[in-house]
Amino acid sequence: MNKLSEKNTLDSNIIDIIEAKHHDPFSVLGLHIENKKTVIRVFLPYAETVRFNAENGPEMQRISGTDIFEYHPDKQKIESPYQLFWIDKEGFEHHHYDPYCFESILSEFDRHLFGEGKHWQIYQKLGAHLHSINNIEGVYFAVWAPNAQRVSVVGDFNRWDGRNHPMRNLGSSGIWEIFIPGLAVGCLYKFEILSRHNGQIQVKTDPYGQQFEFRPQTAAIVIQENAYLWQDEKWMDRRQQQNWLHAPMSIYEVHLGSWQRDSRGNFLNYRELAVILVEYVKEMGFTHIELLPITEHPLDISWGYQTTGYFAPTSRHGSPDDFRYFVDMCHENEIGVILDWVPAHFPKDSFALARFDGSPLYEHEDPRKGEHRDWGTLIYNYSRNEVKNFLLSSAFFWLEEFHLDGLRVDAVASMLYLDYSREANDWIPNIYGGNENLEAIDFLRHMNTVTHEQHPGTVIMAEESTSWPQVTRPTWTGGLGFSMKWNMGWMHDILAYMQQQPIHRAYHHDQLTFGLLYAFSENFVLPFSHDEVVHGKQSLINKMPGDEWQRFANLRLLYTMMFTYPGKKLLFMGCEFGQGSEWSVNRTLDWYVLDYAHHRGIQSLVKDLNKLYTTQPALFQYDFDHQGFEWVDCHDVQQSIISYRRKSTDEDLIIILNFTPVPREGYRIGVPKPGVYYEIFNSDSHYYDGSNIGNGQTISSPQPWMNMDHSILVTLPPLAGIILKM
Repeated sequence: MNKLSEKNTLDSNIIDIIEAKHHDPFSVLGLHIENKKTVIRVFLPYAETVRFNAENGPEMQRISGTDIFEYHPDKQKIESPYQLFWIDKEGFEHHHYDPYCFESILSEFDRHLFGEGKHWQIYQKLGAHLHSINNIEGVYFAVWAPNAQRVSVVGDFNRWDGRNHPMRNLGSSGIWEIFIPGLAVGCLYKFEILSRHNGQIQVKTDPYGQQFEFRPQTAAIVIQENAYLWQDEKWMDRRQQQNWLHAPMSIYEVHLGSWQRDSRGNFLNYRELAVILVEYVKEMGFTHIELLPITEHPLDISWGYQTTGYFAPTSRHGSPDDFRYFVDMCHENEIGVILDWVPAHFPKDSFALARFDGSPLYEHEDPRKGEHRDWGTLIYNYSRNEVKNFLLSSAFFWLEEFHLDGLRVDAVASMLYLDYSREANDWIPNIYGGNENLEAIDFLRHMNTVTHEQHPGTVIMAEESTSWPQVTRPTWTGGLGFSMKWNMGWMHDILAYMQQQPIHRAYHHDQLTFGLLYAFSENFVLPFSHDEVVHGKQSLINKMPGDEWQRFANLRLLYTMMFTYPGKKLLFMGCEFGQGSEWSVNRTLDWYVLDYAHHRGIQSLVKDLNKLYTTQPALFQYDFDHQGFEWVDCHDVQQSIISYRRKSTDEDLIIILNFTPVPREGYRIGVPKPGVYYEIFNSDSHYYDGSNIGNGQTISSPQPWMNMDHSILVTLPPLAGIILKM
């Protein structure tokens, strides 16, 4: 009988198993009662002979012309689980428990919660996890692929052959699962998916994978979970009690791959960074580190914002436990950790989420809703519960499993508006005819609500560049529920002002003062981020006008305003010492410039501003409240000078900023109380490589000035700011 005629005589279920097309392989493989008789059936494409349950057990019979083997025991009672002993066609011996003799593992309740979009810890169920059944160790795999005809686990343990381990379909949940005994930590795997719509086969990496190969390889890696012994209990307990609204927050934004590298140009491990980066940040006085996305991503040049591994720290810098060590060391040194997180879009890479099961699963099918033309990326389908659950679970994962202190949500504006960066005919209105993305709004509100409830003390920040109302107001008042929002308006205005030649600044004075009209409408962070020092925008120091001395004086003045202005602070790496070149992901910072006094002066100034900001309650207690700020004088347009008070419950500080290179002697300002006023900070100090013009102490006089009963005379240094305290 030839092969074709043999195939024609086979049962269609057997044929589908052989051709890796069967939708329910567990109904064919494993132990079954057929025609009132017991049969054990296995499919082992590389087997020459197979024995049942023992090395010298009964030999299973090959179905002629196939790699399917059957055993029909004389007794109806067979103990399960059972083992298979087999020799492959190269003569190597193998033995393992049959994956098809185990019952389903994922509970109906888990499936129900996932379908409702409310399974916050679904990452503990989907993906790959070490598992034990009746003391049999192995790995449990589960993946969501509702439009697949067949899904298999492929890996270095089965020759990457999708015929070997087709998974069990769990019905309407769209989830596929299998327990494979004998697998352990370190094995590589992916999912091979046969589309039921077009018959195409794709090999996809695990959406819930918790570690991946070093790029450009993309396989997921089985890890040992919950093995790390945390040492940050005191930090975590204190964080729950702390009121971040009234606490200082000065953030150092870092791209780990280009902050520093080793002598050979290789990436530093998270544990190495836990020493040198943490020591540096602590010395500089920053309270938090914000990491550009270290979620796994294929391309360095994406900076991490085109994420493919939403549950995995990038392997560029080591293992998940290496990253836990980094966070632990930050907390031990009183430094919080915030992660840039990207739920707005994902890349089109064929190995990842795009058309995951052969259909638009995570993304919208219609490109008018499902694709960012500018970025070449896909947009999540926020109307689908399982997609929202994927993203929500990712947020929980980083807060729970890595003890992160917050997330900064990237590109929120692109989530809120259906017509974001689109031509007039390239978007679809919502059900009310508007441009608001109602599903994305609901997702953001739900995410902010549950993360704040379940992880008190953590913060969720929005990079939101429009005037969307109530971004940081509670959801029950109609807000989006974020903790804080980047103040992009202030950042653009102040940089536009500072780039003016001082002689022209009088004509742009409103850019200094306009921000106070809305400063307390949201909980703002003042960001000088990576986006401001790339793509031809120049570094901060090279945005400043004038000769070298003036450029550095202007930058010192800019930082003085930033650290005394209402709002939390964020400064991108390199800006703290006035790096001259634009940031590049492909090289480390220009640390050599610290050989020069101007750059060391900027670094010393930032260090001292951090110390002042974190120790003077007037500079942080009411960052988000109008009672923490009061103008002394905002009208001195001709001299380009502004002065204001920052206030706490117990004390005031007076800040005076001179935006021209002209020293002002005998400059009178009003003060709230009579007394002696000391200059506690001067950005023109020789410690910062300034000209050292300033004040020691000055005594108030009863001369009314600026609607106050008392006033003082001070000397204002050129292009500088001073801080006075009574």
